[in-house]
Amino acid sequence: MSPILTRPVREQLEHDRVIRQLQAKYKRKTDVVINPGNEQNQSVTVGELVVFPDLLVFAEGGRRLLVTVEVETGESVNAIEARAEWGVYSKLKVPLHLYVPPGSVDAVRRLCTEYQIVVAELWTYTTSFDQVRFTMVHRDAEAPVVKIPERVATPAPKAIARAAKPAAKPEVKKAAKKAAPPKTKPKAKAKPAAKKAKPAPKAKPKKGAKKRR
Repeated sequence: MSPILTRPVREQLEHDRVIRQLQAKYKRKTDVVINPGNEQNQSVTVGELVVFPDLLVFAEGGRRLLVTVEVETGESVNAIEARAEWGVYSKLKVPLHLYVPPGSVDAVRRLCTEYQIVVAELWTYTTSFDQVRFTMVHRDAEAPVVKIPERVATPAPKAIARAAKPAAKPEVKKAAKKAAPPKTKPKAKAKPAAKKAKPAPKAKPKKGAKKRR
């Protein structure tokens, strides 16, 4: 729990709103767990301490911690908060990203120098109606650079199955048709031969005709 036990209601609402906006920002490429307000959804262990940063950014699958993120309001930028939270989180083997109001930047720099706290990235946030804007004001050159992996969309199994099907079926059918022997028409039955014509009858001799010798 934060050393600031009671934060003004308005600041607490703004604080939690910024946390949820950052969740959407980091979640595009990674898995993010948030601990807004008094929620304790995910913890990390630093030595013998169990702590709950505002955001924990994990590699895809939630196994490897990449970044810890802490959001402060005007009331929570002080020496107690710096030593109890920023100093503890900076001892982890992952970068610490700190988000504060624009008017608190100088105080944050002074506190980090005084207590030797390494903040990998320092950001400011401004809220306007339903929008929250973030601006980076400092990046530690010696802090490790975390490459957040891009999520690669994998094609659906159905799409893979469709792509694997051969697309040459119509051609095979055409080739099969060409290779098939042409259909032969049945031979016409031979017509029976015409009947033999009957011999013509012999002509009878005419009466009164004399026989030749």
